[in-house]
Amino acid sequence: MKLIWKIIIGIVLFGIIIITGGIAWLYKQVKVDHLKVDKQDDIHQKIEKADIWLNQLQEANKFNGAVLLIKNDSVLHKKVYGYTDYSKQEKLTTQSSFRLGSLSKQFTASGIMILKEKGILSFDDPIIKFLPTLPYYNVTIRHLLNHTSGIPDVYMGYPEKYPEEVKPFLTNSKVVSLLSKHKPELVTPPNEAYEYSNIGYVLLSAIIESVSGESFETFMHKELFKPLGMKNTRVRNLLSQTKTFENKTSSFDVDLLGNNSPLKPGLLDGVSGDGAVFSSIDDFIIWNDFWYNNSILSQETIQEAFKQPILNNGEKSNYGFGWLIAPNAVMHNGSWLGARTQIIRNFSLKNTIVILDSSSSLLVDQISEELTKVYK
Repeated sequence: MKLIWKIIIGIVLFGIIIITGGIAWLYKQVKVDHLKVDKQDDIHQKIEKADIWLNQLQEANKFNGAVLLIKNDSVLHKKVYGYTDYSKQEKLTTQSSFRLGSLSKQFTASGIMILKEKGILSFDDPIIKFLPTLPYYNVTIRHLLNHTSGIPDVYMGYPEKYPEEVKPFLTNSKVVSLLSKHKPELVTPPNEAYEYSNIGYVLLSAIIESVSGESFETFMHKELFKPLGMKNTRVRNLLSQTKTFENKTSSFDVDLLGNNSPLKPGLLDGVSGDGAVFSSIDDFIIWNDFWYNNSILSQETIQEAFKQPILNNGEKSNYGFGWLIAPNAVMHNGSWLGARTQIIRNFSLKNTIVILDSSSSLLVDQISEELTKVYK
């Protein structure tokens, strides 16, 4: 009997060791080692250490992408780490174009700002002026931009809820049609509260298409990307006439064992506005400069993007036009399919961090936080 208990206890202890070891291993996969820099390091030494550290992350399957560091308007570091897709046959370049996920929202907002600059619309126009079948009479364009419209963020459930109406995939026009037909009630009155809403930015894209008479893809290329010389930036979704384009990366997933598998667009990937923009680390230098000085938008219009909205109760929200607003800084991140992206811009210091990843990394926020050590 004593022998049996010894065996049972031994098995239990062995199981505990295995489980504890497994938890420790899993924890290691979802954290990054600290970037170690010394106080006496000059900026070049810090960059060199950051470069080594980022290479190590890529080799450990914790990062596959591009990094841009700007200080006082000067590029400190611009480099790529990894491959264009799951096969690891082709290496990334600084012209490689990554899916941006929700970083796309600041581009969508800029499209609306261009139409405002042209005098075609006002930020405080009701959205039914341009999408007259919608039942939301008191919702304005500004509300959509600020995520204060109160329109429920329901479109991602449409493929399952209305499969016949969505086939073969969802589009902006179908989102508008389904909202108009089923009339989901507002979650809150307009401008009552901030609630992040992807559907709001899909509607902004639909407004751009309605006003311009062009696809969102065509409008953004003609009015923004081409004039700025952003050669590797474009809208790409299931409505695009071409299946791929030069320098496009493909999203993939890396499991805990380091195995790669491709991630392909699905039924939701015919919409645009909340996502669907691709861009390169080279083009983000241009995009960063755009917000300081450009010939497309006036400074008055640009500053609208960084104003904190005042809600109905007098309190301020912290989301402008495609940007989360903090004291002296703005930022946004993105996540869709394999895309994990982030941009942080400090106004007072004119510092910028951009991270683009295509491998479903859970570590972009940690990587960004560690990279701030380069600036200290």
